[in-house]
Amino acid sequence: MQRRTFLKIGVGTVCGFSAGCFESAQSPLGSGKKNFKISLAQWSFHKRLFGQAGEKMDNLDFAAEAGRLGFEGIEYVNAFFKDKAEDKDYLAEMKRRASDNGVKSLLIMCDGEGNLGDPDDDKRTQAVENHYRWVDAAKFLGCHSIRVNAASEGSYEQQMKLAADGLKRLSLYGTMKGINVIVENHWGLSSEGRWLPKVIEMTGMDNCGTLPDFGNFPQEVDAYEAVDLMMPYAKAVSAKSYDFDEDGNETKIDYYRMMDVVLKHGYTGYVGVEYEGSRLSEEEGIIATKKLLEKIRRGEKA
Repeated sequence: MQRRTFLKIGVGTVCGFSAGCFESAQSPLGSGKKNFKISLAQWSFHKRLFGQAGEKMDNLDFAAEAGRLGFEGIEYVNAFFKDKAEDKDYLAEMKRRASDNGVKSLLIMCDGEGNLGDPDDDKRTQAVENHYRWVDAAKFLGCHSIRVNAASEGSYEQQMKLAADGLKRLSLYGTMKGINVIVENHWGLSSEGRWLPKVIEMTGMDNCGTLPDFGNFPQEVDAYEAVDLMMPYAKAVSAKSYDFDEDGNETKIDYYRMMDVVLKHGYTGYVGVEYEGSRLSEEEGIIATKKLLEKIRRGEKA
């Protein structure tokens, strides 16, 4: 269970952080077809699922909606079936609907189960144990991972050690179930860029990795450099989107530049659409994000 040895990340290393590492629109991979799959993150429908956008969507209907829109995989959010993690009949129905609609269950995004880097030993232990049921649910559904948060308190180094401890303990449980424990840049130090890769490295666990999100970065952080730092540990990728121009390009994130960063690491897994805008409807935003990713996958220029 030793951490991979092909890359050791230190502060200020990785391409020297030079602007030349991130060529906008001009792909270093060439203009040919790209090899990645496209999934749908359940959070894209959070307004409907919470009943905030007219007709309310039931969690059990998510797989059918994703299948109707042509997605290959789906990523669940535990908030939408919070009390069902140990309900085998309910999970079996979720699994059946995914299969019936031709979508693969990929991961569960887990929130509200405590801080895995809590400075209080008892609370950190409780947070680790609170996630066990989601590891079990992910295994039952056929997912490869659960996405967790690495929130902590204290100095930079203290938070690193605490988060690594909680993640390692949860990852040890994950190894028994064949499930990865992955961390998203989800604000705090996890969105700082250099901190999270170091935490993952400290766990020493091959099933502990990252879920780079195209958004969730403060203004002072270069999102492209930060994603580049996280990609060597990535077991999933989240394509956050907010709005689109008349040519179908995302207005806040250069998708061509960001996908170049993702793909130069040899990533061939799923890229999950996570629309979070307000001008377009949820379905319109989802479709626009998917179309842009498909255009990039075909090797078409901006």
